[in-house]
Amino acid sequence: MALALLIFDCDGVLLESVDCKSRAFERIGRDYGLDAGEALLQYHLAHGGVNRVEKFDWFFREVLGREITPAEMDDLKQKFVDYALEEIRASAPVPGVLDVLERWKGRVPMYVASGAPHDELNEILKQKGLASYFTGIYGAPPGKTELLRNILRETGLPASDTLMIGDSNTDLYAAEAVNARFYGRGEGFKHSPWPWHHDLTKLNDFLEEIAG
Repeated sequence: MALALLIFDCDGVLLESVDCKSRAFERIGRDYGLDAGEALLQYHLAHGGVNRVEKFDWFFREVLGREITPAEMDDLKQKFVDYALEEIRASAPVPGVLDVLERWKGRVPMYVASGAPHDELNEILKQKGLASYFTGIYGAPPGKTELLRNILRETGLPASDTLMIGDSNTDLYAAEAVNARFYGRGEGFKHSPWPWHHDLTKLNDFLEEIAG
């Protein structure tokens, strides 16, 4: 394969921010009791690619036994943003990612496709000094698969020469759905057919290999 396009997830790929969101969900749930906080945390961990609105819907319906009101949803969404951003702003880059961005900037287009809300995602990456590395930064909505399709349409580049770097099955399934290649961050991909590593310190070597 030639290497024509790189697409990165954000949380857990660019920034060590996955746990920041987990702590935000647990903190919100604990306002309704310790058991409720643990239930929301475990649901979040088991459904990493599901957006926060669906998670709050589930939490009220299945844990609290009632439907969430629009006012409550607005309140929880704002609390989540406040809690999560506080920690994300202090999060470190994933080991190896800055070396990757420096080496490949200007060589191939680089994009971000994340399940985080679009405006919030762009603001975070600007604050972290990472936005300038990317040709485009796209968040939700739509979902991850549609984001990848949109990027492929925008660039006109072949999916077969595109590599998605992600840390969740949502990222993997999106890459497979558009026939792109995949590189996994984390042991969750140990038994997958795709290349992976604990962090991104080996990614440059892999990219140079496939780029020829």
